[in-house]
Amino acid sequence: MNEEAKEVLEKLGLKVEEPDAQPGIEEVTQEKSKHQESIELLTAMYGDIAMRESDQKIHKFWDTQPVPKGEVEKNVGPLDEVKTVAEVRQEPYGLPAGFQWSTLNIDDTNELTEVYNLLNENYVEDYDACFRFDYSREFLKWALQAPGFYQNWHVGIRQSSNNKLLAMITGIPAKVHARGNLVKMAEINFLCIHKKLRSKRLAPVLIKEVTRRVNLLDQWSAVYTAGVYLPKPVGKCRYYHRTLNAKKLIDIGFSALGPRMTLPRYIRLYKVEDTIKVPGIRPMEAKDVPQVQAMLVKYLSRFTMWIEFDQHEAAHWLLPRDNVVYSYVVESSEGIVTDFVSFYNLPSTVIDNPKYSHVKAAYSFYNVATTVPLVTLMQDALVFAIREDFDVFNCLDLMENDKFIEPLKFGKGDGDLHYYFYNYFIPECTEREVGIVLL
Repeated sequence: MNEEAKEVLEKLGLKVEEPDAQPGIEEVTQEKSKHQESIELLTAMYGDIAMRESDQKIHKFWDTQPVPKGEVEKNVGPLDEVKTVAEVRQEPYGLPAGFQWSTLNIDDTNELTEVYNLLNENYVEDYDACFRFDYSREFLKWALQAPGFYQNWHVGIRQSSNNKLLAMITGIPAKVHARGNLVKMAEINFLCIHKKLRSKRLAPVLIKEVTRRVNLLDQWSAVYTAGVYLPKPVGKCRYYHRTLNAKKLIDIGFSALGPRMTLPRYIRLYKVEDTIKVPGIRPMEAKDVPQVQAMLVKYLSRFTMWIEFDQHEAAHWLLPRDNVVYSYVVESSEGIVTDFVSFYNLPSTVIDNPKYSHVKAAYSFYNVATTVPLVTLMQDALVFAIREDFDVFNCLDLMENDKFIEPLKFGKGDGDLHYYFYNYFIPECTEREVGIVLL
């Protein structure tokens, strides 16, 4: 990480570390790519404002919100006083002159394209503007149209004169288990503001407006993630990366060769044999949903914080979708589904590279291993990812992922991903207590 980037991150109150060397591959790369330096530190909800607003301004806003302020909270539960829907503000919050609210309809092809373009051109990118997340239209429909979603929670801001979409924030409903309590929450994502409007302070009003709309449906809490430290995390995880297409990642500057490391040796080090090891593994089908859903709920209930999926939700999130989500089950000779593994596709645009336009990244989703070691199941996931032309495979060190991270040569990333609850307190969880994967 360069010194300028370190200064910015330290100003935001972030711990700056160099990546740890992996046993046996000390000379490889240091995995310090420019992409990682910001994708991991400036992700999801606050990715577009974290590098541009001071720590003081960010915390000044959160001081007015029902989130832990640093003091030790004693009781698990809501932080705000109990309210009724009748007490909720009925009118939208005011906007600066020249802007107006919009409820986004992503079933409309034109509006979906507007959302895609806004995110593609203005959402999370690395510090040196070499890479930017490229959520596909199909991915956005998958992420935003979960069973029971409310269109009213897909909030946009448009320019009044030409109706151009300039900012957005979204929510979907989630049944979150938090230290033994089942809480209806909104899962907040895709806070994005056009680059030219970052000085308009639209982020706080977007957050307040989506909160108002959630409250109008008698829901009072939310879950979200951020690469930056805000008041006050309920969990913290670290990203890890497994190189798949070694030469491409070097060519685009995503990875760098370490001292005494040659490209041929680097390629050999990260080569994955195209051999499936788990008997009976195959793509998930609709008939598998009941067994997978039951297995997933049983597994996730081990953790301190997790989202409960019913069969409709499990089908939505896990059934394979081309270029969106990939899921595989292990079926015994008796027709019983015993294990499953899944990952989703979130590529990034490679900016101003004459040879490559995208880096295709797989992100580990939900995995359950009951009859085979998790490391063996994930080894097969790497093979499936390579067959689908992925360049890198990413994961967080949550749940039991630490079982495969080192054996499968995942390199430690530079930044933490913080988990937050809005208007709900629990003591902070360790990585292995976190059972939630947010997109």
